Amino acid sequence: MSAAALVWRQFRFERRIFWRNPSAAFFNFALPLIFLLLIASVFRTDEDELNTLIPGIAGMAIMATTFTALAFSITFNREQGILKRLRGTPLRPSHYFGGLIGSAVTNAVAQVLLIAVLGHLLYDVSWPRDWGSLAFFTLLGVTAFASLGIAFTSLIPNFDAAPAYVNAVFLPLIFISGVFYDTEHLPAALDAIAQILPLTHVIDGLQGAIVSGRGIADHREAVLVLAAWAIGGILIAVRTFRWE
Repeated sequence: MSAAALVWRQFRFERRIFWRNPSAAFFNFALPLIFLLLIASVFRTDEDELNTLIPGIAGMAIMATTFTALAFSITFNREQGILKRLRGTPLRPSHYFGGLIGSAVTNAVAQVLLIAVLGHLLYDVSWPRDWGSLAFFTLLGVTAFASLGIAFTSLIPNFDAAPAYVNAVFLPLIFISGVFYDTEHLPAALDAIAQILPLTHVIDGLQGAIVSGRGIADHREAVLVLAAWAIGGILIAVRTFRWE
């Protein structure tokens, strides 16, 4: 079979596994939408809050469907011996990771589109003003967080510890990166930390694409920071990834 066919078969396999795991489907796909519906309903009359919340939830969804999902699934497969068995089959690592990451990308893109549609239909937030910029920052964010999620598995000792390790990164990050409120309200020290981390810049790019119409050229710093995290994550993942 061709490489493309093998990646496609692995992708279809990953999709079936994902939807047959209720906890993964809930926490990595449904939870950001629930946050959106609950919190946006509180601020449905506040246009400024909604213009902050919609891109923020979209950024959180990208992180949840890539960093969080991959860290959990790869750690589970490693500790169950599944990765070790896969390594002993003719399936190449590139085919396995192609299908795995392709599934995560599908979830992320679907989430961002759903959030944009729900924001417009339910809360009168404008349609994205720059679809090209929206696609660019979605894919750049997916690349950065997917590579970081794979790299992060090398720090997780076993699957029982995975929730603590992942949430120790995920929860603080969503609260200081402007998911639920404008980062202008953050203390200076926390804001300085947030500006180093990738989620802030994913949200800035998405906010420009959805709300203000500011394109890629207006977010050069965000592009550079996300590219640096993506490259760093890939390099660390390649050097530290463990099959067993």
